[in-house]
Amino acid sequence: MKGSTLLLSIILSAPVFTLGQEQGNFSGNFQTYVNFYQRDNKIGANTEVYRNQLSSIDAWLFLNYEYKGFNFSARFDGFQNSPLFNPQGTYTKQGLGFWQVSKDISWLNVTAGYFYEQFASGMLFRAYEDRNIGIDYAIQGIRVKANPIKHLRIIGFSGQQKGNVFTSDRFGVAPPVISGYNMEYRIPINESMTLDLGSSVINRVLDNNTFERVKSEILSYPDSQRFNAFYNVFGMNGYGRFSWKDFSLYGEYNYKTEEPIANEDGSKLFSSPGNIIFGSASYSKSRFGKNKRMSFGANAQYKRIENFSMRTSPFETLLNGQISYLPSITRQNAYRLLARYNAVTQHLGEQAYQIDLIFTPKRGTSVLLNMSHVESLSSNGLNGKPEKLFEEIYMEFQHKFKVSASGKQWAFKGGIQSIFYNQNRYEVKPGYPNVHAITPFGELTYKYTRTKSLRFECQYLDTKQDLGSFINAILEWNLAPKWSFAAGDMVNIVPHRQPGSAVSDEIIHYYTAFAAYTMGATQFTLAYIKQVEGVNCTGGICRVEPAFSGVRFTLNTSF
Repeated sequence: MKGSTLLLSIILSAPVFTLGQEQGNFSGNFQTYVNFYQRDNKIGANTEVYRNQLSSIDAWLFLNYEYKGFNFSARFDGFQNSPLFNPQGTYTKQGLGFWQVSKDISWLNVTAGYFYEQFASGMLFRAYEDRNIGIDYAIQGIRVKANPIKHLRIIGFSGQQKGNVFTSDRFGVAPPVISGYNMEYRIPINESMTLDLGSSVINRVLDNNTFERVKSEILSYPDSQRFNAFYNVFGMNGYGRFSWKDFSLYGEYNYKTEEPIANEDGSKLFSSPGNIIFGSASYSKSRFGKNKRMSFGANAQYKRIENFSMRTSPFETLLNGQISYLPSITRQNAYRLLARYNAVTQHLGEQAYQIDLIFTPKRGTSVLLNMSHVESLSSNGLNGKPEKLFEEIYMEFQHKFKVSASGKQWAFKGGIQSIFYNQNRYEVKPGYPNVHAITPFGELTYKYTRTKSLRFECQYLDTKQDLGSFINAILEWNLAPKWSFAAGDMVNIVPHRQPGSAVSDEIIHYYTAFAAYTMGATQFTLAYIKQVEGVNCTGGICRVEPAFSGVRFTLNTSF
């Protein structure tokens, strides 16, 4: 910690050191969430923070200084009574959450400290941050990047992942060591055709304490269920992308060696290798047809995962200690009710595909069709077929109507979504039935000046399962570039409850009121929110969160 504190001091004083000499570039940003919790037993908003602390603060201050090929970075993290990492509990600690020193030396870059990195699609290895759901997979160690010749890029690193689940210390590092390399080479075939090829290797080595714990766990099993423990697990991949004019094809295969991993409920370890097959194909054509105003795009994805739970330790659960990045390939919806049911990736086994089609017959008008399907790899025992986990069919239509040359304009968006959702599998709720939901939606925007607009959106989710049917409506008023206001209500108009549910069986309103003010690079927001329990997803990574009731203040600024 003394070394990282010294680094922060250097960053803060660097502009002074260079005063009167050649100046470097100093920049940074600050972000904070302040929550005030209002207990509401009707919706199940009664976790620890509602019973005891009543408020929480999450804050991040990032500073960066660049000078003559050197780059110094540091980030101060502060968490007071925060349920960000564990929605059922709270966490309080503050300190230096990230620091880094890097130097460009000709075709080489050397980094020491914390760093974020990704190999290929990230399915084998991805170190990244997603603070909205409490993820910070930074690696603390050494990284080298090299471009020795044109079109060739090589990366190598070794270190430890941030966060120690065994001590609940978000500022420490996990004991196991992670090392890896990645190499990519581009082959320009001709002006319109390229081929990118790459490969990666990852090695995770358990520390002695974790290894002994794994071995002790295995020895507690009956003889027929015992297996060998390993210090090392190796993961490797090969991938390639072929691009030709408007067409692109991508394929990736990942494999990891045998290692102890936890079963679905985390109650027992078993030993298995793992693999992932992923592929995508896309085609886009713009400005064609009689008036050169038409465009068309298509994208298809396929993914098959089998026992690919690469973590810093087999005892880590939920989002803790993940080395690989396995997002769902299903659609990421923005509307509140359309995003209510999400397919969390099943690390131990799933097969999924998604197809996207978008057609623009003329400027201002578009039609979008999307279909995704996820199923297990094993039979459900009823009909000898894989268990269906998730399915979505989505249709959307958009059109803009120009009212006058002064800038007045109407815009309409509407469509419908059909969902099948295996609530038992995704939310670990035994006995809960599969959810079948139909959700029509619409949005109307009136832009009455170039800087002022009024927007209304509405969705109706119709289902007889889970909590029942909902309707959600929001009215938003934008006064660019400074003010934005919104008010809405999501109503559980046809309630449905499972026996023993913590949620009241009456009709429940989930009110929302929001205001935002922007001044230059700084934005303040203040919102009153009631949010239903469910799966929260950001960037394809999801987790189950309890209901929220209260007031949230945010501040974002950069300099």
